[in-house]
Amino acid sequence: MYQQMIFVNLPVNDLDASKKFFTELGYSINPQFSDDNAASVVISDTIVAMLLTKPFYATFTKKEIAEATTTSEVLICLSAESREKVDELVDKAIAAGGSASGEPQDQGFMYGRAFDDLDGHTWEVVWMDPAAIQG
Repeated sequence: MYQQMIFVNLPVNDLDASKKFFTELGYSINPQFSDDNAASVVISDTIVAMLLTKPFYATFTKKEIAEATTTSEVLICLSAESREKVDELVDKAIAAGGSASGEPQDQGFMYGRAFDDLDGHTWEVVWMDPAAIQG
C-alpha cells in the first residue's frame, strides 16, 4: 500500500552544524540525497527534512527567504509515542544547541513541548492519549 511522504525543505546557515544537530537527536542522514548543498535527514519512513544551504534553497523560490530567528515561516509538529518521549527529544535538542520554544502544554490527554533548531525553525513534539483519539 502506498504511503504518502512529506519532505520538509528548510534553509540553513551552516549545513555541517545542522547535520550534527539532527544526528544528535537520533536521526540519520541519507547520503544518497545529501551533498555539499543539502542533507537528507530521515525522521521516519514517511518524513524527511531536507536541510538546504540558503543559496541552494534560493534556487527553488523567487520569494525572500524568511529569517527563522525573527519570523515564523512554519511550525513543524512531530508526534511522540509517550510524554516521556516528548521530553526526551526536546531535551536532546536543547542539549545539542537548540533552544526551548514556549512553555510545555499539558492538556491531560495531550502533552507537548517545542524547540527551535540552530536556524530558529520551530519543532513541536506532541503526545496524545490514544484513547482520546479513538473516543
